Amino acid sequence: MKRALAVPQSREQHMSQHFYVHPDNPQVRLIGQAVQILQNGGVIVYPTDSGYALGCQMGNKDALERICRIRRIEPNHDFTLVCRDLSEIATYAKVDNTAFRLIKNNTPGPYTFIFKATKEVPRRLMNEKKKTIGIRVPANNIALALLEELGEPLLSTTLILPGSEMAEFDPEEIADKLGKQLDLVVNGGYLGEQPTTVVDFSDDEPVLRRRGAGDPTPFE
Repeated sequence: MKRALAVPQSREQHMSQHFYVHPDNPQVRLIGQAVQILQNGGVIVYPTDSGYALGCQMGNKDALERICRIRRIEPNHDFTLVCRDLSEIATYAKVDNTAFRLIKNNTPGPYTFIFKATKEVPRRLMNEKKKTIGIRVPANNIALALLEELGEPLLSTTLILPGSEMAEFDPEEIADKLGKQLDLVVNGGYLGEQPTTVVDFSDDEPVLRRRGAGDPTPFE
């Protein structure tokens, strides 16, 4: 009798891994494994200071397409580069001195800043019409540990599932709902749901696009 050949699983049929990471002292070994998954083209869910986000390496086109499928968003969606500190921002965003001072006083924190992108940003990540990119520095130890180990910004978007207006904040539920579509859930515990405050610096004056967890007063 002929033996049936094993059919290799496609990426989206496997179950994701689930790492329980300490929110204050992230385990170095798990952070290293998470970054390896990202470098191998993986899509991860990880905690930020405003709920859970989907993330992948910014140069990986396939991973970006998977994120678009999970959230059912168009590729010209406003994506965000999550950075470990302000020194990375100038590489990817055109920031003048006034904007830089404002941001410096309010990071890390639950803000997303929109800027005109520099040539270092792959075109597919920019807003098609405005050539802008979102930038943020999160106040979350796990996110910062991932960024430190990765050595470059993480391409991210808040994990809002199709049909929902709220970001996901329960990692166990996320794993149940999306298990097969992800490579990894980085579980940093149950997070309160509050989106970032979005400030648009792409024109001369800062414009408040969304009120969220970050105090909007400095930008008004």
